Amino acid sequence: MPLEIPASHPTLIFRRDAYERANLVRAALDERLGLTPDEFRVEGDLVVVGPIHDADALGALVADVEALGLAYFDDFFEMSGNWPEWLKVRVGSR
Repeated sequence: MPLEIPASHPTLIFRRDAYERANLVRAALDERLGLTPDEFRVEGDLVVVGPIHDADALGALVADVEALGLAYFDDFFEMSGNWPEWLKVRVGSR
């Protein structure tokens, strides 16, 4: 089932195999980004992290994930959250 991506703040979306290949750990992301339980979701082949409210932490995380060998766009990407609240955006994998 597609996951809704909230507007107004960025969200990171990972391909699940890339997330696992990089040995990312949910607890570390929760602590680093101050996530609530609803701000980390897994559905099928996707791991959705966010919305992320700290722009500096997001930038540092993206740099660290790239240093682990993940490629922006191929393995993960950021949905900016830059759309109106009345528009619903959902993501899913095929």
